[in-house]
Amino acid sequence: MRESVQAEVMMSFLVSEELSFRIPVELRYETSDPYAVRLTFHLPGDAPVTWAFGRELLIDGVGRPCGEGDVRVTPVEPDTLGEVLIRLQVGSDQALFRSSTAPLVAFLDRTDKLVPLGQEGSLADFDAHLDEALDRILAEQGAG
Repeated sequence: MRESVQAEVMMSFLVSEELSFRIPVELRYETSDPYAVRLTFHLPGDAPVTWAFGRELLIDGVGRPCGEGDVRVTPVEPDTLGEVLIRLQVGSDQALFRSSTAPLVAFLDRTDKLVPLGQEGSLADFDAHLDEALDRILAEQGAG
């Protein structure tokens, strides 16, 4: 049975040191992909953009700097749980978002109630979904 947890959080999109604006961001967690969270950013004038990355990265990033490569999450002030920065990068392009930690923690708490951290592999149909996804990717690569 496919279950999910959703929340909407307002984040600041930090365009530069002088310019930022608040945008709604949809957080989503699904039992069909139990290791990942999805953040959908609703930027003004653009189509929504969705990023998927490890739920554990978001959990760890609330309390300490985490991530390598395309996604990095770090608390603004290491000794407090006030705000967090989420940096998303593709090549030399990057986007930086600032969020209050409280709604992220509330969302992550709800995901943990649905699938406790460390129990993701116990979902019976996860391997089947992974096999299906890999078959689809390989078929697309073969056709392209």
